[in-house]
Amino acid sequence: MKVSQAFLGELDGKRIVEHKIVNDAGMEVTCLNYGCTITSIFVPDRHGKTENVVLGFDTVAEYQKHSPYFGSVIGRHAGRIKNGLLTVDGETYRLAQNNLGNHLHGGIKGFDKAVWDVSITEEADSISLRYSRLSDHLEEGYPGTVELAVIYTVTNDHEIILTLEGESDRPTILNLTNHTYFNLSGNLKRSIALHRLTLKSDQCLELDDCLIPTGQALDVEGTVFDFRKGRVIQDGITSRHPQNLLAGNGYDHPFLLRGGDSADIVLEDEESGRRLIIETNQPSVVLYTGNSLEDDFQIRGKQSGKYLGLCLETQGIPDAINHPQFPTTLVGEGERYKSVTKWRFGTTE
Repeated sequence: MKVSQAFLGELDGKRIVEHKIVNDAGMEVTCLNYGCTITSIFVPDRHGKTENVVLGFDTVAEYQKHSPYFGSVIGRHAGRIKNGLLTVDGETYRLAQNNLGNHLHGGIKGFDKAVWDVSITEEADSISLRYSRLSDHLEEGYPGTVELAVIYTVTNDHEIILTLEGESDRPTILNLTNHTYFNLSGNLKRSIALHRLTLKSDQCLELDDCLIPTGQALDVEGTVFDFRKGRVIQDGITSRHPQNLLAGNGYDHPFLLRGGDSADIVLEDEESGRRLIIETNQPSVVLYTGNSLEDDFQIRGKQSGKYLGLCLETQGIPDAINHPQFPTTLVGEGERYKSVTKWRFGTTE
């Protein structure tokens, strides 16, 4: 395996560094220390042709101008928090309100817009990039100073292991994720409408008009939210289910994962034969099918537009702080937060 680096300029007095990792089978993964952003992943199709399977740009300026969180790490808290208000230990904090009076994906300057320190660890069959930074008390309104680490480990088995860690000096909430948009067709040749998704999930969460969980879990049985035996994304795009219409003709919903030994999530593109298998220690995954992707910019020469990519955001429950029936995202003073998700790329027969 090998790793190389390039300097792309400066921001906030820090150098922007791009790292490219190539494994022994030719898989390539490129990342920036701006937002811990994964900018490209090249993997082979069933015929051995290697192409990029994620949405990303070549310059930081394009990320700043156009990116709806392409490939970035999200924090402190993924998803929306109603009214941007957070109460911890009886004290209420006003978070940055950047989405119709609500708080979204860590606020106006979330983790996706920060420049992180980075170090490299090389092993016999893997290379890791470790991004770190200190998030100050009341950054975007959150309590607690938090030491953070985001580690991307690329292996010779076509895996990327994402480890997200944090420790606060006082009680706060933490719920990080990675917001990569996948498109397994290769080099954005097609939309994700005919991608087939399998989820080990019996329930998804109902959303209100602001796309915030109402607290109600919906059984997926008999609906286009039932991915247990596999389903193409187009079913939700064309569905008249009120929750699909609410999300902008598609999905933007948390699914509760069952856990267990088998893979939580499998995404396949039949034409290319590419397959992505995801395993996680997180209680849910937010499926977002690019329903709101704008069409006024290009992505490496391809026109952007709805359904050009989909996100599988493994995480805790959005707005969990306001729904005590869901697993908490609260962490206490000195308590270690750790989220681990593994992406494994392969092909079908």
